Parts: sequence; C-alpha cells; structure tokens
Amino acid sequence: MIITKTPLRISFAGGGTDLPVYYELRGGAVVSAAINKNIYITVNKKFDKTIRVSYSKTENVNCVNDLQHEIVRECLKMVGISSGIEITSIADIPSGTGLGSSSSFTVGLLNALYNYVGSTLSAQELAESACEIEIGRLGNPIGKQDQFAAAFGGQNLFEFGKNGSVKHRKILIGDDDIRSMNRKLILFYTGITRNANVILKEQQKKSRNKLDTLDFMKDQAYQMYQVLSDEGFNEKFGLMLHEGWMKKKSIVSSISNGEINKIYESALEAGALGGKLLGAGGGGFFLFYCDEEKQSALRNAVGLKEVNFSFSRYGSRVVYLE
Repeated sequence: MIITKTPLRISFAGGGTDLPVYYELRGGAVVSAAINKNIYITVNKKFDKTIRVSYSKTENVNCVNDLQHEIVRECLKMVGISSGIEITSIADIPSGTGLGSSSSFTVGLLNALYNYVGSTLSAQELAESACEIEIGRLGNPIGKQDQFAAAFGGQNLFEFGKNGSVKHRKILIGDDDIRSMNRKLILFYTGITRNANVILKEQQKKSRNKLDTLDFMKDQAYQMYQVLSDEGFNEKFGLMLHEGWMKKKSIVSSISNGEINKIYESALEAGALGGKLLGAGGGGFFLFYCDEEKQSALRNAVGLKEVNFSFSRYGSRVVYLE
C-alpha cells in the first residue's frame, strides 16, 4: 500500500499568465504557496485483476478504458498499469473552490502510481507529467501553475516560457515572515463552487484583448517575488493583492459578480488592506490581508466561514509505503 499527501495552493500574483494563450506570446510568471490542506491518495494491489476507484463515487471496472474518471484513467495509462489495483482519494477541501485541487489530485496520484511500480520522479518531472495529463491528453483549458505548486511545495515564483517550459525559483523568506503571513492572511469560503474550466475558456478567448492587463499581472508577480525576497512580508503584499484583484476581475465578467464585489468592499471597509478570490474566480475562497486588531471586524463584515490554514514547505510526498 502507498499513500501520498499533496498540498493545495494559494496563488498570490500572476494568475492567468500561466495560460498558453498568454505565455506563448510573452512568457508568464506566478507567485504561489502551498498550504496545509491536502489531498491524500491511497494505492493498493487488488486481489483480483479488476480496477476499483473510490472518490465521490465508486467505480469497479475490468478495463482501464472503462473508467469514467478521466484523470485516473489517463494516469494509469501513462504509468502502464492495466489491472489489479485499487485507488482511493480523500480531500481536506472540496473541489471547484480555487485551490488547485484537480492538479493536486493528478500530481498525488502520479506520485503514488510511479512509486507503486518502483519509480521515483522529481518534483519537476511530476509537475510536467501532470500537465501532460490535464492539458496534453485531456485538453483542459487550464494553466500550469497548479501542478508545479503541488509538486514543489513552499513559496515559489514559477516562470512560464514561450516554448512551454517552466522554471522554478524558491522564495527564501524567514520564519518570522512565515509566522506573520499565517497571522495576517485570512481565508474565507464563499460557499460557491464553480467549474473553473468554463471561466478559463472565456478568459482564453478574451486574453489577446487584455494583454496590457496580463502584462501588469506578470510584472506584479516579479515585483512580489522581489519584495518578499528583499524586504520580507509587509503591507506592500496586501496592497499588491488588491491591485492584482482589481486587474484580474476586469479580464472577464464571470470572474466576479455583484455578490462577490459586495463582500470585497465590506472587507476593505472593515480594515482589510487587500485580497482576492483564489483560482479562476466566480466563487470558492477569498483571501484577505488584515492586521490582527482589525480581524474581528473583518469576520463580522464578511459573514463567511473562515478556514484556518498555514503554509507548508512540502510538495507531494509519500507518507506511507508498505
């Protein structure tokens, strides 16, 4: 039996520039961080030759091609497993909420399956393999940041080359700054789940008309990387969250709506310095920067479920092997 633990992520700056419609023209950059909310994948040898996959529902099939779960099907085919296996998954956070769960699932499953057959992939190889599954084989209209965030863990700048290559720069910040981030950054669940692919398809169509906006978001990722590296975590971070969110929601109308805008304005009035919806937008989680003395007012103002979290230094890893 093998169990992998793979983190979800929070994207701070540059989201949208990891889509090929943009990075193939100008290159992209994203700053993101792994958090201590995870997806757990269990892989076990089955007594017979059938395949059993348990997620929100359970599938029992005789052939890989009969699997309805596309990611599981393609991961099994990539690794070369055709029978006699059982796969289960458990997530700390529901899917469709902007924390990169689909890519974390893919990275964690590939990590488990490759270890199952006796191979070990680097973080770079895991992320590239997950991109091949989600983008190359399944044709999902997503970017590449989530796969790399899940594979590497920690706080990072990821750069996306015009040729599709991805480079990784770890952001070196001290323990005091990490503790400050854990105190001042607050996560609220809107209660709205959405299909990110629908929003991303619309964004891909309109990105070529929003190149100046995406240029700003890419430049902001480099600026945030520099601030965190040189100055540490400070109020500039919160202001950049605000500036980035104002730009992002202007790309397509489905990223935000009247209800979301009202929540955001209430948060700023209560004392938050800045924030953003995570992921593609349209729902999921709000992240806010807010000093401790104003956080009680912030909680009362937004009236949403708060989710406690902290940052994680680890990417996808095997936590049980027998």
